[in-house]
Amino acid sequence: MVISSIPSHDATPSTDPPPPVEDEPPICGYNEKPTNESVTTIDERSDDDVTELAHTTDVAFLARHLSVNTKNGLSGDDAAARLAANGPNRLKDVKKVSVFEILLRQVSNSLTFVLAIVMILSFSLGDWIEGAVVAAVVSVNVVVGFVQDFKAEQSVLSLQVLSSPECNVIRGNVIQTVRAESLVVGDIVQLSTGDIVPADLRLVESHNLSTDEALLTGESLPSSKNAEVVLPLSKADIAIGDRVNMVYSASIVARGRGFGLVTATGMNTEVGKIAALLETRKPKKSSSPFIVRAAKRFWYGLKSALGLIGSPLQVSLSKFALLLFALAILLAIIVFSTAKWDVSDEVLIYGLCVAIAIIPESLIAVLTLTIAVGTQTMAKSNIIVRRLSSLEAIGGATNICSDKTGTLTLGKMILKRAIVAGGGNIRIHDTSDPFNPHSGTVESSLATQEGQRSTEFSRFLEIVSLCNLAEVSSSSVTNESSSTLPTQSAWTAKGEPTEIALQVFATRFQHGKTEALVKSQRKLLMEFPFDSTIKRMAVAYTGAPGTTDVFVKGATESLLPLLACSDQTRRDILGEAEAMALKGLRVLCLASKSVDDTIDLTERTNAESDLKYAGLVGIYDPPRAETAEAVRTCQSAGIKVHMLTGDHIGTASAIAAEVGITKTVKAGHGVVMAGGDFDKLSEAEIDALPELPLVIARCSPTTKVRMVQALHRRKAFAIMTGDGINDSPALKLADIGIAMGINGSDVAKQAADMVLADDNFASIVRAIKEGRRLFDNIQKFLIHLLASNIAQVTLLMIGLAFKDVNGSSIFPMSPLEILWVNLVTSAPVALGLGLEPAVPDIMNRPPHPLEVGVFTWELIIDKTVYGVSIGALCLAAFSIVVYGVNGGDLGQHCNEEFTASCEAVFRARSTVFGVLTFALLILAWEVIDFRKSLFNLRLPGRDYSTTSRKVFSVGPTLYHNRFLFWSCIAGFAIIFPLIYIPTLNLDVFDHRPISWEWGVVAGCIVVQILIAETWKWLKRGKLGQKLAVRQPDHVPEAAASARMTLPV
Repeated sequence: MVISSIPSHDATPSTDPPPPVEDEPPICGYNEKPTNESVTTIDERSDDDVTELAHTTDVAFLARHLSVNTKNGLSGDDAAARLAANGPNRLKDVKKVSVFEILLRQVSNSLTFVLAIVMILSFSLGDWIEGAVVAAVVSVNVVVGFVQDFKAEQSVLSLQVLSSPECNVIRGNVIQTVRAESLVVGDIVQLSTGDIVPADLRLVESHNLSTDEALLTGESLPSSKNAEVVLPLSKADIAIGDRVNMVYSASIVARGRGFGLVTATGMNTEVGKIAALLETRKPKKSSSPFIVRAAKRFWYGLKSALGLIGSPLQVSLSKFALLLFALAILLAIIVFSTAKWDVSDEVLIYGLCVAIAIIPESLIAVLTLTIAVGTQTMAKSNIIVRRLSSLEAIGGATNICSDKTGTLTLGKMILKRAIVAGGGNIRIHDTSDPFNPHSGTVESSLATQEGQRSTEFSRFLEIVSLCNLAEVSSSSVTNESSSTLPTQSAWTAKGEPTEIALQVFATRFQHGKTEALVKSQRKLLMEFPFDSTIKRMAVAYTGAPGTTDVFVKGATESLLPLLACSDQTRRDILGEAEAMALKGLRVLCLASKSVDDTIDLTERTNAESDLKYAGLVGIYDPPRAETAEAVRTCQSAGIKVHMLTGDHIGTASAIAAEVGITKTVKAGHGVVMAGGDFDKLSEAEIDALPELPLVIARCSPTTKVRMVQALHRRKAFAIMTGDGINDSPALKLADIGIAMGINGSDVAKQAADMVLADDNFASIVRAIKEGRRLFDNIQKFLIHLLASNIAQVTLLMIGLAFKDVNGSSIFPMSPLEILWVNLVTSAPVALGLGLEPAVPDIMNRPPHPLEVGVFTWELIIDKTVYGVSIGALCLAAFSIVVYGVNGGDLGQHCNEEFTASCEAVFRARSTVFGVLTFALLILAWEVIDFRKSLFNLRLPGRDYSTTSRKVFSVGPTLYHNRFLFWSCIAGFAIIFPLIYIPTLNLDVFDHRPISWEWGVVAGCIVVQILIAETWKWLKRGKLGQKLAVRQPDHVPEAAASARMTLPV
């Protein structure tokens, strides 16, 4: 559709060097002065280099290369031909996770595989009850895991085309509105404020143009653009944020207007290159023989199916399940050999009992439910867990690589410091809401109340509010403490981030633009908008009768020559501005003058001369209120925090020092490094660094990826956080990728394992704490479940010696008793252990070594000690009932049916069932803490100063975890009906009611408690030091110092 005829602009820009451009202060941006190098070497480049290096190429040469006239644009036919040849301007669709893939995740682990085999064997032997129970366990695990993963995938938006749906383009010498998808290389695109840049463009014209590139670069301020700049070839690899003559797809025009020549579309844009990094790359074709390649593919597929590829916990448990499977086969062989290979149905069932006993059937269900509950807990803390395995893995993180803008900081600008002419100083602290003038505290050396202000401060506020196009407003009710300030959450703002910060400052002192105009009855006479070339803005308002007031703000070096003051005063002003800039502030200078209203101010030079200095303001993107504490928590937890940002090195250094990532603002010793310098290092040089940089500024996506790779080479477990498109490749490569939910791009969310719904860095610390809590609790219920399995195997294998008159081994426990203990008794209490709260010092210890995983030596020995002792007590109980009282009468065929001769065996089974059940329930409370006595457990924050509170502390402590408490109470209670209800006891569980045998049960439980408490007492001594996790040969740098001081 034709919009208008094309406005005049040069069709063939000159190749002569453009006029000099003022250098922008380091904190604000980068404008390279043009050099002859970019012109004299231009014709030596190959055609392929020209569009790739468009920022170092003169517009005239680029236009000739692309066969386009910058005034007329492409013809319709030419554009159609290029579109047919190169395809539409859009990103490739990202393959969504299918329902089948989500389902496949749930069954791809060794434990499910082992349980499936047990289920098949049970059904094949006609043991329908046991088979159905195991099938139910597998089903619960698959359903819970599937529902959780499916909900997580649905909670994150899929990748979308990150370009404007429509744009204005010059074709055939007219401006047309076309779909962005139809753009081709060579098109001339018109840009206006608010437009989304539809492709990568080399600017042809620019008028006060700036773009918001935060999603690409992470820089918090809009980047000023200048079409006339031609960067030298030596700057070919300069960061995207410093290419002042380019605008990139998916960025937003924050101010001004211009025209740009399309140099790249679709997947060839910078956004497209990042999207391409997220695609699963196909492996290079191997020269190996077909059989070798097929074997490798089969082996990889088998490892994936068995869960041997994945998170550390998943791999550890899968390996453990395969070990148990092999052990089950070995024990079954022992059972068969004991029967002299006369494998009758009875022998097969006994072998199956042993297999059931050694495999923790409820483990996978308990683990899945525990993690699912953890994800719900995290959701309440504004953390969406997309992949369940990431929650348990995050607790082992050693390093966090975080973006700055919007992650460590608010992503919005505030005025932090003001210097008023005459010596006044104002500082703003602890601002949590950048748009709210009531947020934060004011530290001032001036009288700030209206009516008490100095003339200098009043003029300062007038400049801040009136030389400003931003609006700050609220429709809420007024605050009780001020008749002019609305309540806290009501404020909104429109305009440039810098001007919003200034307007909020003025409104803080009841002198916002609206108030100032009402009070002074001023009228706007003239406005000279901000010009990126001269870096200042000026306005003229009516003043006192017969006068006009001119207010000016801009870069300090831009205003200094215009001030009517001495050279010494200029040097003093410049020194104060530089001191503020070194602290990471963007500094603006304020000035004004009053002139006779007869003076002609239509010429900008007349308005902006002989100005009176009014003061300086320092603006920055502040850290979130929680960030500094979150960083300190990470450091106390042995986790090193790195800042990887696209912002300038001065800003990055200042913020890093403020939040505690570094100890000083000054760069040095490799602590703070520019992205370009880091990228120049080879892998060997990076690996030779004593420590990796804590701050890398002006990062490219490649820089972040190389940083993650460097951490991996140092055996670190890396978290990458971010919100921009530029973070996405590193998010995917990192061990755990965490994207921001509010300001995060769709690409970042798609690549991440977790999404922060509140964009708060402190939420990451909560996720790590939850991950550590989960890791601790997994160890607790692993000890409980595996001790149960060891006890049962001990009982059944030694129980082979219990033979009846026919020489058949008698079951000390029936198959259903075993399944009941494994699933009904153990599963709820194991889940209760999974819900145990975090220990108080959980974030004051180093990350657990990934090389060791959950199966530490302490866990292995604990489960063995507890399991063997409980198994021995069960054997003792069986022996006492059968041999101590009943003379060793084991009857006949007592595994198949009940006869009068089986009375002793069936009563002994009930006794063993009671001992095993009660011992495991007590053990659940014992393993709440691996070393503290059960009778010395304390709740944090409680007063235990009196003797009575110390003695009776165990009750409230155990009741604190109500799920575990009532699971144990239910376990104690339910055993009685199982033993005493007729038919249920005899026909289902193969045991009989007992009486005096409860004394045997009680005695065994007392002995078990004594064994557990003695073992813990030994571990609190020198034995505990020997059982402490042995450090691997290489300790990740973040955790090394913390582990050296780990208390035992």
